[in-house]
Amino acid sequence: MIRNKTGIWGEIYTARYLRDRGCDIIGSNFKCRFGEADIIAAEGEKMLIVEVKTRNESATLRPMEAVDENKRDRLEKTAQVFIKASGLTDLHPRFDVAEVYLNDDYELVSLNYIENAFSAEHNSL
Repeated sequence: MIRNKTGIWGEIYTARYLRDRGCDIIGSNFKCRFGEADIIAAEGEKMLIVEVKTRNESATLRPMEAVDENKRDRLEKTAQVFIKASGLTDLHPRFDVAEVYLNDDYELVSLNYIENAFSAEHNSL
């Protein structure tokens, strides 16, 4: 499996999952000086900042384990920048993680969606 291609497929499957749940995708691969938000979606009054972690089905470590304190901090700062840039200050941010497992042909094996995977540490959002 090619790493970059794996990540793209993980984001495609996650976006499909969110749309099937009735969410509106309002941003993807939003980059700023702090980092990148894979998917940003709206669900009612919530803004979902979704970190997508994709692994081969034979992976031994959970993808969520890659979302360490440093990554969470960068996501929070990236969300602040997106909120200011988009003007969507009426939506309440929530940080979710999608654990996506693919087979060697990039087909979806499973998707574990973790709502409110972590809270904003600094509460400045």
